Amino acid sequence: MAMRIVASRPDPAILGLPWDTPLEEWPDDIVVPLPRGLSRHIVRIVRLGDRVYAVKETQDDIAFREYRMLRDLQRIGMPAVVPQGVVTGREGKDGEELPAALITRHLQFSLPYRSLFSRGMTAENVPTLIDAIVVLLVRLHLAGFYWGDVSLSNVLFRRNAGEFAAYLVDAETGELHDAVSDRMRDYDITVGCENIFAELMDLSASGAVQRPIDGFEIIDHLRSRYEALWRELTDLEEFSADEMWRIERRVERLNDLGFDVDELDIVTDLGGDTIRIQPKVVDLGHHCRELQALTGMNVEDNQARRLLNDLASFTAHYDLGREDRHLVASKWMHEIFEPIMGMIPPDATGKLEPAEVFHEILEHRWYLSEQAGHEVSIHETARDYIERFLTAKPDEAITGQE
Repeated sequence: MAMRIVASRPDPAILGLPWDTPLEEWPDDIVVPLPRGLSRHIVRIVRLGDRVYAVKETQDDIAFREYRMLRDLQRIGMPAVVPQGVVTGREGKDGEELPAALITRHLQFSLPYRSLFSRGMTAENVPTLIDAIVVLLVRLHLAGFYWGDVSLSNVLFRRNAGEFAAYLVDAETGELHDAVSDRMRDYDITVGCENIFAELMDLSASGAVQRPIDGFEIIDHLRSRYEALWRELTDLEEFSADEMWRIERRVERLNDLGFDVDELDIVTDLGGDTIRIQPKVVDLGHHCRELQALTGMNVEDNQARRLLNDLASFTAHYDLGREDRHLVASKWMHEIFEPIMGMIPPDATGKLEPAEVFHEILEHRWYLSEQAGHEVSIHETARDYIERFLTAKPDEAITGQE
């Protein structure tokens, strides 16, 4: 049987991997000792030059289906790992048939949920993980994606200004539709509650958290937060013609949640006395798109909100409100953000993403200023934070140079 590789962006180095060896036996000089989540399949993280990939063994048809599904999710802008290719027709040195392999790109600065707890996360932080999953699930449902296997294990988390952003990492059971029915949504929520409850109980039993996790409270939180966010993003709102300000208020509320309204359905009755509005197309990324337009930086949405707030403070402090925002943003980058990033020692650049470092420096500034009784400068704060805290953190990025 001939080995076959189907890839969206061919990387010749993939050919050099030991495909004639079972994945669990791949040597240490290829496999990266990076934290992996729980999986039904054997998964390994591998480094090829300056690129890092995740390789998962599975059946041929499942590998191709998931590969195409991940490509579809990428095409419509959903937060999911990026598929690289599928390898089939593998044979061992003894001629025995080996499983197919799905290759995805490693998501930089991401961690499975269990690794977060090994890095200081506590039971009190669990709701922030659930909130991230809720946002991911709502976005997927709005895009017509039925997941079928919602769980903490099928997600990777990236830090997002003290919170988290969730990325789908396993689309094996997923389906894309024109729209997800209420019954499908309810099934996803129910399965998610069951899986996450079991995962959290297992986490508590393993001793990974010092205080017990109230699983029932967490799944209640999941369901209530999902329903509240879904209503805000999709509900029909009706009001009288003299309350037109409510249209702008609805859009502002969605912007505050981080969503942009790309299409709003507005209907009036024959007399024009009653207005009905309903968001038709919404997408997360309001703040990150604004920051990217001003600075070119591509970060998570909460991180963008935090950086935009600091940019607004900078603008007010130097009375630059009448200046062009792009010019002010360039000045802020040149005088604040870039010099602070330049303070980070080379061996500490893989600890956290730059935007997350800046967020933590802003948090640290509040504590230092409170202790000092006056406002501590951002540059002084940065030096203190980097020396005392950042350099002691474990790396959350992995590069080909390691």
